[in-house]
Parts: sequence; structure tokens; C-alpha cells
Amino acid sequence: MTSSNTYSRQEKLKSRKALEQLFAKGKSFSVFPIKVFYTVSDGELVKAGVGVSSRIFKKAHDRNCVKRLLREVYRTQKQPLYTGVATHQKQLNVFFLYIGKELPVFAELQVAMGKTLEKLIRKISETTPDVQQL
Repeated sequence: MTSSNTYSRQEKLKSRKALEQLFAKGKSFSVFPIKVFYTVSDGELVKAGVGVSSRIFKKAHDRNCVKRLLREVYRTQKQPLYTGVATHQKQLNVFFLYIGKELPVFAELQVAMGKTLEKLIRKISETTPDVQQL
């Protein structure tokens, strides 16, 4: 678990194998303008990635700008997600895909990411059965 708002190399989802598994077998939901793909497994690690459709944003400059904003918004709001994953002792691979048609504003993305992370934490806690003591 990280104590600061960093987005280090260990936190980035870059493995081709992990990405293919995420899109093939993972679950998804969307909170406009962000669509989330995620997989949950055993461990205590969160790996995240961001992406933007080249069909919607033709210019690489625009795609890079949106990805930069997504990474920044995730970086500043990820602490509740890390605590939620740590309490359930799960590993989470998550990919945030921007599905809006226009260049986003930072404040709007911040609100959407907050809602997205809350929903993701709820879904993780639903998939993890509560351990009852006998």
C-alpha cells in the first residue's frame, strides 16, 4: 500500500498478458465518461492503466492529454481503493477507458473518477464473501 499520491512503475498495468486477460475475462461497468475493466484475484496489489479511443480522438496530442488527465485524477484519488483492496486481501487489475466525445475538463473527470472508484470498491466487496467466525 502506498502512503503518498504517487503512480510508480509497480502500479502501472503494462503486461500484454495481463491486459489480454483483463479484456477477455474481466468484468466491466461505466460511469460516464469513464468505462472500467477489472479483474480480482488473490494478493494485495493494485495495477492500473488508462486508455483513450483513437477512433474518437484522431490526434495523438489529444489522446495523450486525456490519458495524462486520467492518470492524474486516478493518482490523487486512489487511496480509498488501496485501503479497500487491502482489507479484502485481493489483487486488482483495473483499466480506465475514456469514452467521452469531447476533451474533458479536470473538475468533471475528478467527480467521475470519485464515483467510479466508489462503485469499484463496492463491486470488490460484493465479490469477496465475508469471513464468518465459527
